[in-house]
Amino acid sequence: MKTNFAADLNSEQSITTFFLVHEKEIRNTREGRPYLRLELGDRSGTIEARMWDQFELAAKDIGRDDFVKVNARVEIYRNRPQLSLQQVRLAKPEEVDLADFLPQTKENVEKLYAQLLEYAGSIVNPWLKKLVTGIICDPAIAAKFKRAPAAKVMHHAYLGGLIEHVLSLCGLAKQAAAHYPELDLDLLLTAAILHDVGKLDELCYERAISYTVEGQLLGHIMMEFESVSKAMDAIEGFPANLKTVVQHLLISHHGQYEFGSPKLPMIREALVFHYLDDLDSKLAAARAALAVDTGEPEWSAYSGALGRKFLRLDQFLKSASVKVEENVANPKLFP
Repeated sequence: MKTNFAADLNSEQSITTFFLVHEKEIRNTREGRPYLRLELGDRSGTIEARMWDQFELAAKDIGRDDFVKVNARVEIYRNRPQLSLQQVRLAKPEEVDLADFLPQTKENVEKLYAQLLEYAGSIVNPWLKKLVTGIICDPAIAAKFKRAPAAKVMHHAYLGGLIEHVLSLCGLAKQAAAHYPELDLDLLLTAAILHDVGKLDELCYERAISYTVEGQLLGHIMMEFESVSKAMDAIEGFPANLKTVVQHLLISHHGQYEFGSPKLPMIREALVFHYLDDLDSKLAAARAALAVDTGEPEWSAYSGALGRKFLRLDQFLKSASVKVEENVANPKLFP
């Protein structure tokens, strides 16, 4: 059983534990001194590691996606923990449990997939229903949908994260359409279910969550634009104008050019869906930061995705309430 998870290493200490190698490179200091830099991870997150001396053998034998056993000193550098490695070696197969290294949803994925089918089945437009159900009912795609993360780091970055994100967006789409009756719910549901289908092949997630070669070169927006377009072309009689609308929903969902969208949202449903997607992803990132036990009762872990910490509001208000009660119970505290 693995101990000393990455997210728990927030104070200086010596550890011996197992990690998965996410990145490996030889760097040089400003003085030209070479050292080994590793990014190590487990299901709780990642941590930077450096080995300054006698690292040549480790650098030769260890590669990305290898499991390693390390003996290291946890050091706090610029308010963040990092490892100074004393020893590192390849782990033996019997020493590691994959469940320690890949975070995964706590939900039942079969139930999540059944809910996804219900949302797809609720689409009224026959062309959109045929498109969406045809894609998600493909056995190969269904298997990936049940397992895929929604991102490497930013949000829902765990096995089953994508289907959780999609279902959350389907629920938000229904609420938005109920509040704004001018919106087409069928288009919002289509966008919710298909907007990240390219991530099924953009990401790989057997040992660590990382990018495939195609994912690095193309990105999920281009990948899903191509695959969904082919799916529409395969449906005889699929309306050309509707195809254009679906394509626009896919390529505009990041909302801004600098965030990777080839086009800005120029349809009401595209605009609304972008903000729903943005909201759900950012709240998931905040939720992940708040879930980390930092040892600080009132503050979350730092969220790299959002560039900030979050106040644990319930704890903050509770502590304020306790102080008020103490002052009332002890009037001598008042001047």
